[in-house]
Amino acid sequence: MTVSTIPAKAEPSKSHDLSKGSKRPLVGLVGIFLAAMMAGLNNRVAALALPDIRGALAFGFDDASWLGTVYNAGELIAMPFAAWFAITLSVRRFELWMLALCTLLAFALPFIHNLNLLLMLRFLQGVGSGTMIPVLMMAALKFLPPPVRLHGLALYAMTATFAPNLAISLAGYWTDQLFDWRWVYWQLVPVALVSGVLIAWGLPREPIQTNRFSQGNWAGMFCGVLALGCISVGVDQGVRLDWLNSPLIASSLLLGMVLLIFYLLTEWYHPTPFIKLQILSRWNLCLGFTVFLLLLLVLMSGALPGIYLGAIQQYRPLQSASLGFIVALPQVFIGSIVALLLYQRWVDARIVFSIGLCFLSLACFSGARLNSEWIRDQFVFTQVVQAIGQPLAIIPLLFLCTSVVQAHDGPYVSGTINALRAFGSLVGAAFVAQLTVMRSRYHSDLLLDHAMLSGNIPLGLLPAEFSQYMSVVAQQSLVLSIADVYRVLGYLALLLIPLVLRLNHVPAPVGRTVPMNSNAAKPTLGI
Repeated sequence: MTVSTIPAKAEPSKSHDLSKGSKRPLVGLVGIFLAAMMAGLNNRVAALALPDIRGALAFGFDDASWLGTVYNAGELIAMPFAAWFAITLSVRRFELWMLALCTLLAFALPFIHNLNLLLMLRFLQGVGSGTMIPVLMMAALKFLPPPVRLHGLALYAMTATFAPNLAISLAGYWTDQLFDWRWVYWQLVPVALVSGVLIAWGLPREPIQTNRFSQGNWAGMFCGVLALGCISVGVDQGVRLDWLNSPLIASSLLLGMVLLIFYLLTEWYHPTPFIKLQILSRWNLCLGFTVFLLLLLVLMSGALPGIYLGAIQQYRPLQSASLGFIVALPQVFIGSIVALLLYQRWVDARIVFSIGLCFLSLACFSGARLNSEWIRDQFVFTQVVQAIGQPLAIIPLLFLCTSVVQAHDGPYVSGTINALRAFGSLVGAAFVAQLTVMRSRYHSDLLLDHAMLSGNIPLGLLPAEFSQYMSVVAQQSLVLSIADVYRVLGYLALLLIPLVLRLNHVPAPVGRTVPMNSNAAKPTLGI
């Protein structure tokens, strides 16, 4: 007996009746959307405000860097298993429990000054937040009828496009306007309360399916949790600790990969897995997930203006906030426009996806022209193009992946794609950081060699003068390295286009769902 045989055949009809006969599930979906946005903001705002948190709590740079690592580890650990627990406990009950956990921890975190306790609580908050984004995708596909279901995917896409860019202004407001770093954590409390009310009123009360607990792959889950935690530590701390030159990073990555292989093997052979690896036999899922991981690397280009302005021009987050707004605010309506476009029978989602990649590539090559004189205004065009390209790429990808699965496989897709999203974001940040370090060293050596050969370094420099000279070299090498990162990501976006065109064509939905016993290759968005 499989996971899907217990609730799956009854679940779709129930959800469809709800979506047709009542608007209350839509209200609950709004609450889940707010919770997912809150989770995204909680992670990004805290990362941007980390220097202020570190100063307020008197933590060193190395110690404070673990606050982001443990949160990211908690998110990654939770995402593959969130859909299973949401089905077992009911979406309403599970979401309210996770909201309560995150809210209580958010209220308490500013009062904790012991680093070990703070790391533990921040990890638990990461686990709670990590469940909310997968549940958003699952709930959108469950409660929304086919004529508006793509708009639900557009809402999900906003957690990757709107929230990270809005976080820049929020981090700046709490630290530079309100001058109270504690709101970095407290900001989610009012949103969580509103979200909880909407979910409690809008979503149906469903019983706990206790029989599913005896069927879970608990040994596999134990290995999966340890594996994802170790990999998170290895990837997130790798650049700072110099990767395999650090025994901690080497052992974390090795242990994580071994445990991950064991976990995937148990999931493959277990009759009721948390992640159904067999769905990867479908071409659009196998290739689509690969493209998704690489797309996450390309999307890291949106963070480069903030990195440059902070390091070169000494901007605070509030001074860079307008660039975040340029990307964030258009997502409110561009996502719906893209969804409407994909509903047209003459539109090929692969072409829309490719156009989005062209926009992202254009944004990268525009940013690659930067020099040390650039300020915020020079990035406006780059960010405008980013704002257009991101939804044009993300929403068609979600459509192409989620439209080739049967209804009872939907939760597996939700868990898998969100685990890949969390992992891809970690890898993307590490990739950009490592590439920046490598290219910065290369350009620094090149500039110094050129200066020595041309005689531009006079002999007998005083220590202060030499230090000033090296500071200029470091600044110029960082500028050149960020330009190189832009170019690499721009070329990567272009290289993805042939892969996207290899995806199978999926026709636009026509407002119906495919029966449960239909062929898996036929499109269906129901869960």
